[in-house]
Amino acid sequence: MSVKVDYKVFKKCIDACLACFLECNQCANQCLHTSEAPLQTRCIQLNHECAIICLAAANMLSIGNRWIGALYEECAEICEACAEECEQHNHLVYCKKCAEVCRKCAKECRAIIKMAA
Repeated sequence: MSVKVDYKVFKKCIDACLACFLECNQCANQCLHTSEAPLQTRCIQLNHECAIICLAAANMLSIGNRWIGALYEECAEICEACAEECEQHNHLVYCKKCAEVCRKCAKECRAIIKMAA
């Protein structure tokens, strides 16, 4: 179901999704260039998946439409999985930051779901 809405209503979520997109790409890049890279393959994979879905969610919101349920539920779930994985590498500044941004994005996506209910 699609509902036409002014994108400004969703600005907090758009901003959170774009921040998450950027932070996940940065985290993946940092992970790839450390000696710990072989131990962080799951983190890198989740960073890529999270970045992709966050960009898609931000794009959908920015055009003033929301696909109720599935996209934002998936985005929140992937963000939470990414945060959990990054928290396992909390000694790395970029993983710690990524986890924080992912948690915020998941929260904002869940707010969109509630708004649509």
